[in-house]
Amino acid sequence: MTTSAPKALPSIPAPPTKHQLALMIWLAVFPTLTVLNLALGGWLGTLTPVVRTFVLATIAVPIVIYGLMPQLHRLRRRLLTRTAGN
Repeated sequence: MTTSAPKALPSIPAPPTKHQLALMIWLAVFPTLTVLNLALGGWLGTLTPVVRTFVLATIAVPIVIYGLMPQLHRLRRRLLTRTAGN
């Protein structure tokens, strides 16, 4: 009776280090805030700094957390599994 060798499961990369996560967050937050400031700059300029910060945070946080960070985690995973495969 012959048995085939079990297929190797794809290696799942470890969670990002603090430094990797900091870089990923920066890569998501900086462009998001830049685009929001460019798009809403005229309107934001009329607000007080605290209200302006509140508005930017209220818009930027969901974009970063639900839109950009999952994409960056996927990209990181793809890069690490591609590197491990070589």
